[in-house]
Amino acid sequence: MIQVEDIHGVRAFRMARDILGRGLYWTAAYWVDGLLIDTGASSMSREFREATGSLPIVGVVNTHWHEDHCGNNGLLQWVRGVKIQAHPLALPYLARPRLMGLQLYRRFVWGYPLPSQAEAVGPAIATRSHRFQVISTPGHSPDHVSLYEPERGWLFSGDAYAGGLSPVFCRDFNVYQIIASLKTLARLRARFLFTGSGHVVEWPQRALEAKIAYLEETQEKVLRSYKEGQGLQEIRRRVLGSEHWIRFVTLGHFSVANLVWAFLEDPESPVRVKESRM
Repeated sequence: MIQVEDIHGVRAFRMARDILGRGLYWTAAYWVDGLLIDTGASSMSREFREATGSLPIVGVVNTHWHEDHCGNNGLLQWVRGVKIQAHPLALPYLARPRLMGLQLYRRFVWGYPLPSQAEAVGPAIATRSHRFQVISTPGHSPDHVSLYEPERGWLFSGDAYAGGLSPVFCRDFNVYQIIASLKTLARLRARFLFTGSGHVVEWPQRALEAKIAYLEETQEKVLRSYKEGQGLQEIRRRVLGSEHWIRFVTLGHFSVANLVWAFLEDPESPVRVKESRM
């Protein structure tokens, strides 16, 4: 399933595996002035190739190496000879996707990408009519970058910003870096925020600040509860509520408890954790 829409001068490709007529876990790619920002998932390769076939694509930049953002790199490079750029830390994963070590649910929903040979992206990317600043925004992954076009106020945030105030968290994320990256994005005061799921937010300042406030308030509650002697599950119940069903689908890769541990186990945490992970 793929949805194509022109939004404020940007062509958006929002895609997901179709399950009984409904999209499962949406991801997005964006095209502007010959530049493609991310390439979606390989599970959507046929639809993606058809949707982009008439577009001139002179280059690709990946916001990060995750399989739902670089899945069609190899296809574009093999068929059209497109130049691909990404953060230096992403290059080994793009060249050898099996290094990603995808869990079963990720293999089913998005699939392993075809290999692609990418170059390290610089501090800016220029197209015929635009110049995009490349901004380091780690946390979701160490290699994560966002792209900002200041004249139009376009901000392509990849997965640095996830909408809503959900407590579900991935065990691989770094929550302190995520907060810092959100503050970096908020300082840009963008006009349009193009997210990694395909959701576009106009004047996103309030949404970014709300996400920062939610994470910082949750951090304060988690750390205070831990210092009071509460255990992981007690903190999770009192601060964040019930566990989410996605924990069972992903075998714990995503869960509410992971957000508690993210605040406690990270080297940047101001507390020293004595309790082992449950």
